[in-house]
Amino acid sequence: MIPLGTIAPDFKLFEPASNQWRTMADCTGEQGILVMFICNHCPYVKQYNEELARLGRDYLSRGIGIVAINSNDIEAYPDDAPDKMVLEVEKHAYEFPYLFDETQAIARAYQAECTPDFFLFNRSLACVYRGRLDEATPGNSKPVTGIDLRTAMESLLRGVDIPTQQTPSMGCSIKWKKGLI
Repeated sequence: MIPLGTIAPDFKLFEPASNQWRTMADCTGEQGILVMFICNHCPYVKQYNEELARLGRDYLSRGIGIVAINSNDIEAYPDDAPDKMVLEVEKHAYEFPYLFDETQAIARAYQAECTPDFFLFNRSLACVYRGRLDEATPGNSKPVTGIDLRTAMESLLRGVDIPTQQTPSMGCSIKWKKGLI
């Protein structure tokens, strides 16, 4: 995982749903930004989709920008293609941009390992949380609550320290293009 305190790598990526390019500055709120690496086909992401949409509804208006990024190889995983990303935005009513990292350079810059993978940055764009949403997985009976990430986001908004003991995300590996593994 990237070290806490790391400054958020800048990006300029395409948003299929709006047919526009988005930058880090476009997506950052007054209090910071949550960068999520997700995709369309992963069972972990599918389990979390409704909670991801709730995060947008709950935190965008409170000053935390949110952006989702899909970095998967769409030749090997066509269900993650940009046209299918548009369908995911519509299906789940995402209020945040869902961007396509075609070159996979942004996933590499963030050291993203899986989908989903979450990175929270403060208003100075320093990493204050990188880890899981909660303890729910497709293989256990734990409810999806978003408690780990929500606790970090609430702490950020209150200006209190976020514990540095953080549990890494677990999910499907990012599907790297041949030769990039």
